[in-house]
Amino acid sequence: MSSYTKSAAGFSLLKKAAAIVLTLAMAALVRVPAARADAEAELFEKLKIFAIVMNLVQNKFVEQPQSDEMVYGAIRGMLSTLDPHSSFMSPEEMNEFQQEAKGSFFGVGIEVTMRDGVLTVVSPIEGTPAYNAGLQAGDQIIKIDDKPTKSLSLTEAVKLIRGPKGAKVTFTISREKAKAIRTYTMARDLIPIRSVRYEMLEPGYGYLRIISFQGDTFKEASKALAELRDLSGLILDLRNDPGGLLDQSILVSGLFIGPELVVETRGRLADQNMSYKADNAMELPVSCPIIVLVNEGSASASEIVAGALQDHKRALVVGAQSFGKGSVQTVLPLPDGSGLRLTTARFYTPSGRSIQADGIQPDVVVPSRLPPEFDVVREKDLERHLIGDNEDLSADRDKAGSKEAGGGQDAGDAEEFEMPDRPISEMPLAERLKFDPQLDKGLTLLKQNKVPNKFAGNAKLS
Repeated sequence: MSSYTKSAAGFSLLKKAAAIVLTLAMAALVRVPAARADAEAELFEKLKIFAIVMNLVQNKFVEQPQSDEMVYGAIRGMLSTLDPHSSFMSPEEMNEFQQEAKGSFFGVGIEVTMRDGVLTVVSPIEGTPAYNAGLQAGDQIIKIDDKPTKSLSLTEAVKLIRGPKGAKVTFTISREKAKAIRTYTMARDLIPIRSVRYEMLEPGYGYLRIISFQGDTFKEASKALAELRDLSGLILDLRNDPGGLLDQSILVSGLFIGPELVVETRGRLADQNMSYKADNAMELPVSCPIIVLVNEGSASASEIVAGALQDHKRALVVGAQSFGKGSVQTVLPLPDGSGLRLTTARFYTPSGRSIQADGIQPDVVVPSRLPPEFDVVREKDLERHLIGDNEDLSADRDKAGSKEAGGGQDAGDAEEFEMPDRPISEMPLAERLKFDPQLDKGLTLLKQNKVPNKFAGNAKLS
């Protein structure tokens, strides 16, 4: 290609980019008050710089750049300045996201986030290859196979983690407090997002665990309650539940409180201020007391349910302070099949408490039983997180994250810490309670009739 042709192509690209910038800027200026016109004009000037840079790269870079990679990379860079949960999805990633929302994908079964620029495990999903291999919340993923994760975006890392069924993937893991590097190799598998498990712990005492909030969670939880009959008490376990679909959290809350206010959202724009009530009837008799278990891995939709039941005095919340992911992400499809996952509002409990960064504070604090090297990671530990209403900005967040209730044991307790030799869900109840102090406390409170039942809603049983 001649220099003239390259220059012409670059000029054409510049004209197109400038035209788009001008259209966006003019549209913005038309719909905003005059007081914001100066800010919009300043944005227009910056967008012109962006168009000029694109033209220079297109014309002068040593190799012919890929325009889609440049644009997608610029968008990702822009979103990285916002908060940990806003992200851009390529058409392939958007397709994967939609597949996951339907309830399955091929991978290893871990929820990951970026903490201080390091890919970090939030929690392994129960029963998955990652869970069975021994990955733990707080593990820092240094490499995926032979590829360092330091320069990867969150979406790029997730893409590497997922793959064909049966294909093996190796993680190089750092556990900060243990000061150890470990490798874990596992085969990818279909990760059906089985969202509900249930059982009778003892005659009269039911156990309902929600692993994540997917498209069928309400239906499965309703079915579980129909099976758990003649209850004297129920334990609703939301520990290590990373959240999911908002509508499912609202419907699940309705199973216990009926058509009451579940959550409110508040944003910068008026149309982001919404109140959400459950529109389904209560299915668990109001006379049945409830314990809700939460911990450091309870996030988003699980915090919404816990906060609603706590505010309506329908349940006693037991465990450790939850993760504090109280922001709303809206997924916006784009014309080329890609998508924008953008934080648009904050969640508030029915009484007006902010979930963002603050999380849900248990009524009865029972620290999680965690290995000494475990490093507690909550929303407020994440870089660029949205500030919570009650967050103490003067606090040392790194120190606070490891000292809060629910953190790992002190070094002096290391010799007394005993890891189970199999998943605790497979143990007889007596042995299981030995390894699960939160479940033990919840069951004890129920059996001793120490769970106040002060629900005063207007809900009627179906």
